[in-house]
Amino acid sequence: MVKRSRSGRLAPPADEVFAARKRKPVPHEFVLEALAPLGPETRPLFGCLAVYVGEKIVLALRDKPGPDNGVWLATSEEHHAALRPEFPSMRSIEVLGKSVTGWQVLPADAPDFEEAALRACALIEAGDPRIGKVPGEKRKRDDSPRAGAATKKAAAKARATRRARG
Repeated sequence: MVKRSRSGRLAPPADEVFAARKRKPVPHEFVLEALAPLGPETRPLFGCLAVYVGEKIVLALRDKPGPDNGVWLATSEEHHAALRPEFPSMRSIEVLGKSVTGWQVLPADAPDFEEAALRACALIEAGDPRIGKVPGEKRKRDDSPRAGAATKKAAAKARATRRARG
C-alpha cells in the first residue's frame, strides 16, 4: 500500500528514510594519510575540506567542478616568495576574487601535484611557520569599527527628532 503524506505527496519508502546518508568522498585523501601522525581534524570550509593541526588551519582540500582544485595552503602574503622555490606551481586562488590572497593553491592539474602536496605535509609535520594560521575569533557585531559610528548617528538622529517635536 502506498502512503501519502499530509500534503498529499507520496511518502518515500521506509528503507530510503532510514538509509545512512552517503558522505562525500574526501578530496585528495592521501594528504590526510600523510598528516595522520599529527592527528589532523577536518571541517567544512568554502565548500572545501579544511584541515586543522592543533589550533592551526593548515590546508583546505578541494575537488569540485571549476578552477582551484587541489590543496590550498593557509599562509600569508609575506611567505609567498619563500614558498615559491619549493612549490613552483603555487598560485593565488581565483575563486576568492582577489589577485593576491593569503591562501595559495597547489593545483591538482599541475604535473608535480602529489609531490608538492606531500612536500607541504612534510613542512607542516616539521612545524614550518610559513604554513598554517590560527583563525581569529569572530568579532561581535558591536565590536566592529563601524558599530560605534552607527550608534552615535542613531542617537543624534533621535535627539534631533525629540527637539523637533518640542
